[in-house]
Amino acid sequence: MACESCGDKDMLIVGTKVKNYIRAQDVMSSNDVLTALNEAVYALLDKAVARAKGNGRKTVQGKDV
Repeated sequence: MACESCGDKDMLIVGTKVKNYIRAQDVMSSNDVLTALNEAVYALLDKAVARAKGNGRKTVQGKDV
C-alpha cells in the first residue's frame, strides 16, 4: 500500500491502528502524522540495518533497533 505523500516509499504502518491509539489518548491527530511516523520508521530501520551490517550480520535483531 503506497502513501500518497511518501514519494515512492510504501506505508509501513497501519494508519487506522495509529489513529485509534492516538484517539484513545484523548487527542486528535493531524493529517501529516502518518507520513511523519512512516518516515521515522524508515529512518529507524535504516539505522538498524546499518548496525547489523556493521556487525557483520545479515539479520537485523531487536538490539539493532
